Amino acid sequence: MERVSGQQTSFDLIVLGAGVVGTATAYWAARAGLSVCVIDRQGGAGLETSYANGGQISVSHAEPWANPSAPLKVMKWLFDAKAPLLFTPRLDRHQWSWIAGFLRNCTPERARRNTVEIVRLGAYSRAKLQEIRAAENLAYAEKTLGILHFYRDAKEFEAAKPVAELMRQHGCERRVVSRDEVLALEPAFAHAIDDVVGATYTAEDESGDARAFTQALAARTAAMGATFLYGSEATRLLLSANGDRITGVEAMVAGGHQRLTAPNVVVSLGAWSAPFLRRYGVNLAIYPAKGYSVSIPIEGHNGAPQVSLTDDEYKLVYSNLGTHLRVAGTAELSGYTRHLDAERVAAILENARRTFPNAGNFSAATAWSGLRPTTPSNVPYLGRTRIRGLVLNTGHGTLGWTMAAGSGRIAADLVTERETEIPAPMAA
Repeated sequence: MERVSGQQTSFDLIVLGAGVVGTATAYWAARAGLSVCVIDRQGGAGLETSYANGGQISVSHAEPWANPSAPLKVMKWLFDAKAPLLFTPRLDRHQWSWIAGFLRNCTPERARRNTVEIVRLGAYSRAKLQEIRAAENLAYAEKTLGILHFYRDAKEFEAAKPVAELMRQHGCERRVVSRDEVLALEPAFAHAIDDVVGATYTAEDESGDARAFTQALAARTAAMGATFLYGSEATRLLLSANGDRITGVEAMVAGGHQRLTAPNVVVSLGAWSAPFLRRYGVNLAIYPAKGYSVSIPIEGHNGAPQVSLTDDEYKLVYSNLGTHLRVAGTAELSGYTRHLDAERVAAILENARRTFPNAGNFSAATAWSGLRPTTPSNVPYLGRTRIRGLVLNTGHGTLGWTMAAGSGRIAADLVTERETEIPAPMAA
């Protein structure tokens, strides 16, 4: 058998991408007894979009960006450099096609359908995450204190109530709570409680460090026999003579091209899934939505929230990761650049400082950006393609950490041709 850097070159499954979604896929496949190879261009697992995200396992965030109220909000935000959503027009037909798809998904009927799809996958995935944690004894600064979604605007709070009811009907126990209950659930609000008009609380939601989870799960998966080729990059898919079946992947490994054979490939390349697959006639409506995060060292401060939070007005999420408070949010539709806008970083820090002034050492905060692989509907691509053996597990947008464990299990079930435990969602 050929060898690549001491590793085999023939596998049952090749996974492209070692973020949280790809790593979860590899884990479930290895657990099912498959020989698995994972290819990632970074030097380890979880070093791109999974690196410093908001840290929430948030089934309660299932309402898609595309909803009936979105078009007016987007129009208002277009002229505000600090707005939660910033659109930078480019000469890119894929960007404009994505926006057209987004607007099509803003109807009440589509928004309801997409919410139900996301709740179903999110709740399933949360259960699978808990199963992994119990089976593998992973530690990743996890907290099981729920997520509190708070509102500063009374109209937005009222609009959230029917959405919460829809989620409850489909298995997400997102309940409406008063301002007094907000303070009881999270005493760190003492300084800013007068700004809060109400909230929703989902006790079953969680938080934790997605990068730590991904790296721990990758180590466990490697111990099960999976091969991880870090610092490597898939350059093309290998297909049968008539192009209808996967035979493997060509990749740059250790500075040279290598052919890795496998009858199955799962693509979990995040925002890069769409450009990678276009040459094979697999066209995905995925566009990068750049998100920001800041990590604020807690350093003994006692004013950091313990419960994971979502600030509806500023579209920011808060997760206490033990040594630091992670605050993440905003979205920029500006192409594949990860440039950090200092003004937007400052706005995140200022909002956090104003709400929780004793949360940590704000002067020592570090900033990060990542490209979320976003579909117009917020429903991911999870399923088979017209090319036999090619499976999609990508396009999870802001909910990759939420959906990863369940999406990975579904993708592995599709590869092994087992019946999936829930229907596999596919972005429309």
